[in-house]
Amino acid sequence: MKSLLRKTALWAVRSPAWKNTSKWIRGTERWNRLEDEFDGSYAKGEVVVYFGDRSSKIYQLEQWLPVLEELHKKHRVVLVLRKGSSLLQALESTHLPVVFKRRFDPLHTFYHANDFKLALYVNNGVANFQSLAFSPMVHVHINHGESDKLSMVSNQAKAYDKVFVAGDAAIERHSRALIDFDESALVKVGRPQLDIDRPAELEPSSARTIMYAPTWEGENESNNYTSVDLYGPQIVEAALRIPNARLIYKPHPRVEASNDLAMTEANTRILALIDRANEAIDDPTQQHQVLMQGDILAMFDEVDLLVTDISSVGLDYLYLEPHKPLALTDRRTDTTKLNAEAPISRATPIIDETTVDRVESMLLEMFSDDTAAAARQDLRRHYFGEGEKGTSTALFTAAVSDLIADRTVELRKFHSESTNAESSDD
Repeated sequence: MKSLLRKTALWAVRSPAWKNTSKWIRGTERWNRLEDEFDGSYAKGEVVVYFGDRSSKIYQLEQWLPVLEELHKKHRVVLVLRKGSSLLQALESTHLPVVFKRRFDPLHTFYHANDFKLALYVNNGVANFQSLAFSPMVHVHINHGESDKLSMVSNQAKAYDKVFVAGDAAIERHSRALIDFDESALVKVGRPQLDIDRPAELEPSSARTIMYAPTWEGENESNNYTSVDLYGPQIVEAALRIPNARLIYKPHPRVEASNDLAMTEANTRILALIDRANEAIDDPTQQHQVLMQGDILAMFDEVDLLVTDISSVGLDYLYLEPHKPLALTDRRTDTTKLNAEAPISRATPIIDETTVDRVESMLLEMFSDDTAAAARQDLRRHYFGEGEKGTSTALFTAAVSDLIADRTVELRKFHSESTNAESSDD
């Protein structure tokens, strides 16, 4: 054994990886300092917003921040982060109190030292279960969007006390996908993220604006709804041929960083097509644009027609701009299944293997004769419920208030019964 330990020690000294140890230690010390600085001793609140993932996924949290800042005016909100990269990004994105807990024990020590009533979760990250282990809080999954993607419904929903959903379409989605799920856990709150006023991010133009906003390829094939690799260049070529129109290419942020060769090649081809088309356009307000970053919701005001995939983008557009036409893509060319799983597709033209060669005429027809306007209004109610902009925020805040009030009563009752039981034992 001593010989083995000596060999291991020699390997450690000689190994090139050992040269990076001091760098690793410095990094650890940095996170230790940040954990001390954001230990939560200053954070007294009612609502925890838990995020256990790295900054590559923090967009899931960021879209909720304006809503959470509004909620903070009524119920004090505290962000609890587990990864250093997310902490640094959150500090640049919000004025809400931020707490950094990398390890399980400090996390639960922090929970026990406070009087939090409710925890919100914007995704189904594996680390969520370390927070769910704390029973005094009511745990609520709010997700990071409203979409017909398969990933929008997970059996993990059963782990939460409540699941906030947008409307009837989401309830049907859970009923269709989950076995032995208590649907009384679902609470309809609309889409409060869409109630926030945003500074416009697209300059007005005399040209008609077509936005192509595809999603990324997902974590696996069953969650792959992107059109970039199959139809992206053809969609862009068709849009660029539309007279008196400018194209805005606004893909999901993860398209640009994709490791999939077909995705990368198609994205590169799209960028080249747009660059070439702009060479012949002198007026900057009519030039086509590539927007890899930015708030897509702040761009919809200036968009006249949207082409997108099955994702939250199409539904957000339906909520905010129901009077404007949109087209959806279907990489599987299965309209019957698409109509069943994504009700919005029943009121939109579909771009798939059988129609991709007709995209140009499809777009022209949508501009000249938008026959689906009434159907889109009905679907907006199906997805998001009744009410105009602002209704969802009121529903969300009221739902949080009701759960906090109920949990406060339950905790008092629980502690009273525990005290009485201990007295009886004595």
